[in-house]
Amino acid sequence: MRILRFILLGLLLVVVVIAVGGFILFNDLTRGPLPQHSGTLKVAGLQAPVEIIRDDYGVPHIYAANAHDLLFAQGYTQAQDRWWQMEFSRAIGSGRIQELTGQNDDVMGNDVFIRTAGWRAAAERNIAEAYDAETLAYLQAFADGVNAYIGGKNGGDLALEYSLLGVNGVTIPIQPWTPVDSEAWIKAMQWNLGTGLQDQDRSYAYEALSDEEFDVLEPQYPFDRHPTIVTEDDLPIWEKVPLAAAPADRVVAANPARPVETAFAGGINGEVAFGFGMGAGLGSNNWVVHGSKTATGMPLLANDPHLGIQMPSIWYEIGLHCQPVSEACPFDMRGYSFPAAPGIVLGHNNRIAWGFTNIDPDVIDLYEIKVNPDNPLQYEFDGEMRDMTVRNEEIKFGDGGSVTIQVRETHLGPIITDNVEVTPEGSSGYGEVALAMRWTALDPAAIYRALFGLNKAQNFEDFRAAAGEFVAPAQNIVYADVDGNIGYQTPGLIPIRPAVNTGLVIQDGSTSATEWLGYVPADLLPRIYNPERGWIHSANEALAPLEYYDQLKAQLAPEYGDDINVVFNRYWDFGFRGERIVELLEASDQHTIESLQAIQMDNKILVAEAMAPYLATLQFDDADLAAARDWMLEWDFQANRDSGPAALFSALWRRIPAAVFNDSYGDRWSVGGGSAGQYALIGLLDQPDNALWDDLSTDGVEDRDALLAALFADAHAELVETLGADRSQWEWGKLHAAVFVSNPLGQSGISLIEDIVNRSTATGGWTGAVDATNWSTGSDTYDVGSLPSMRTIYDLGDLDRSVNHHTTGQSGHPYSADYDNQIPLWASGTYKPMVFTRAAVEAAARDTLRLEPAN
Repeated sequence: MRILRFILLGLLLVVVVIAVGGFILFNDLTRGPLPQHSGTLKVAGLQAPVEIIRDDYGVPHIYAANAHDLLFAQGYTQAQDRWWQMEFSRAIGSGRIQELTGQNDDVMGNDVFIRTAGWRAAAERNIAEAYDAETLAYLQAFADGVNAYIGGKNGGDLALEYSLLGVNGVTIPIQPWTPVDSEAWIKAMQWNLGTGLQDQDRSYAYEALSDEEFDVLEPQYPFDRHPTIVTEDDLPIWEKVPLAAAPADRVVAANPARPVETAFAGGINGEVAFGFGMGAGLGSNNWVVHGSKTATGMPLLANDPHLGIQMPSIWYEIGLHCQPVSEACPFDMRGYSFPAAPGIVLGHNNRIAWGFTNIDPDVIDLYEIKVNPDNPLQYEFDGEMRDMTVRNEEIKFGDGGSVTIQVRETHLGPIITDNVEVTPEGSSGYGEVALAMRWTALDPAAIYRALFGLNKAQNFEDFRAAAGEFVAPAQNIVYADVDGNIGYQTPGLIPIRPAVNTGLVIQDGSTSATEWLGYVPADLLPRIYNPERGWIHSANEALAPLEYYDQLKAQLAPEYGDDINVVFNRYWDFGFRGERIVELLEASDQHTIESLQAIQMDNKILVAEAMAPYLATLQFDDADLAAARDWMLEWDFQANRDSGPAALFSALWRRIPAAVFNDSYGDRWSVGGGSAGQYALIGLLDQPDNALWDDLSTDGVEDRDALLAALFADAHAELVETLGADRSQWEWGKLHAAVFVSNPLGQSGISLIEDIVNRSTATGGWTGAVDATNWSTGSDTYDVGSLPSMRTIYDLGDLDRSVNHHTTGQSGHPYSADYDNQIPLWASGTYKPMVFTRAAVEAAARDTLRLEPAN
């Protein structure tokens, strides 16, 4: 998507200026924003000197005498390296993107929806009401450090983007950073890792499709075939309650569909900020191995979160060290932060390590509101009229002008079907249908208190207490400590719904009968501690066996009754990654850092392995096609970047969802190439005459073999055309590129500008593989959409032996050596040292910067 076509002429002027202005101007634009990383700087706001030691990859370790200065210096350092990314993150979290880009029709929908959903409004409430004094002080110290760096500078001093956007008349004042800005970014991530707005699509699908059809297109999780995160052996979380006979389908109860034809605010489809490195296909892997299964006798913990591809990396790697560690200054840790956030999100301290994957629970419900026909600011609820609250949101444009929208809110949440069409001239106003959005992340919460709790935790009890406050997005958190223990905790707000509300379709918003009843108490959420099998894993698959939900319902019945729905989600990842991880973990009882690296980089395509026997029997009149098929099936099913068979199978797979499923049902429910589509296809392989194999575009009736043979021939023809007739030259990486796009200039359409800010690399991996470089079968390319945003392995026997890489580099400045120096590591699966102790940090030092109080 070319989100900035409007700046085309302006950026062309930059090209001309660079051409005629010569090296001096170009050097000033590109290298002027590069920060100072060595020497001494006087900085107002510090209480004592701070030392910042950077390694060969620009990773800073900050040493400070007190917590204020430590977090102040973190803000200062992250602003040095990633200020433009912080600026853009603030704009996304606040619905202010057009303040940076200027008025833009492609971006307008995001701004309108984010303002309507109230991300920043919720952030403001949290900062004002939810936080304790200590956490607020941490957030303010970070903000003060950011402002100490950006204060007194103009845009050109801070980032190249200001200069380039300014040519087109976009004026971007440098505004101080606040704790609300950090909190607003958390809202963006909570949305990004949530379930979106699929209730509307399912409402249509449930009405249009029979139960049998829907079970084929969206089958339930195969509990009998693929692993769950929490196993039956882990289930004695509480004293079990005797159960009556369980219904046949314990995953989802009947729910009448309420199809509602309407668009959402801004005309978006629920996938907000897709153009900005956020969107679908997100997941993660983590696992932790007990010392009884490692060569050293101490735990190893691995984590690789799968997030949208972007430039620079979504993560900022950093070490934060109090000197000395004390009750007043309790931090000694290394890991990853978001550039807009203080503290460590993922990482380890001197005692414990932790890693996240996304649970993706269903925490958003849509309710159809019955608006008073005589007063659009009232709605009916339980037979009475209630007043809505109203807020006005002014959307400003960086190139001048603004538009104001009115947002209506009910007690269930904001109405997200108003203001469907918004232009600089005004809004379409109230929608014909009013849908309110109930979302857990709009409830009061203090996420940074939870994160700082993890940062301080010294044992499993501390860890669980901190995780209990991590209300959204709900995560699978694995744990290890230097005493040799491993563990797991599910945190998050999980709604308890009445049985009539499955959470899958649009609900009746005029009655309390469909309202949420509460949240599952933290003590009833799954946890694991030192399991006998010696390891714990999660890969976004089903959380727990079905028995867990029966027991949970029984535990909740005394307070909430029997007619409740406590299913966390129906649409898990279908467990291919989890199955492969379990297979590889069980293959050794002497795991090492190297063996866990091999698991993280494993590219095996299980759906290809499942299809192989059926592909082997296909009949071809063309001998070259038969030879190509035989050549492909000699493959080990690994999607390595130099694999020719992986390229051919991917070209075949790209055609399958559309040909098998979507030509029959695409107008009612679309099937993609992800784990659900893979599982649905495997379920059809033993049904050669199923009507879904018929190609509706032909006059004949195709069976399985006829359709697969035709699709294989098309795939082969594509590769001959794009890669040549010589199969020895075919490589998956020649098709499958990770294109790291900078926001927003990386989508400008000006090749010179894009060459400056964007980077790309050939890569291996596959959708559904452990090395999940996800790509879309509905796209025109095989380019990566989401990927392992970092890969890390923590060694609890010696934290200095930990290793890692993330996707791009530490710097957000295109002309810094640290802008892209981790891309080769990421693409090749090469890991760098992740040292922790002061002696090891000093031994690896490249630069040292000393910050001293200005007074």
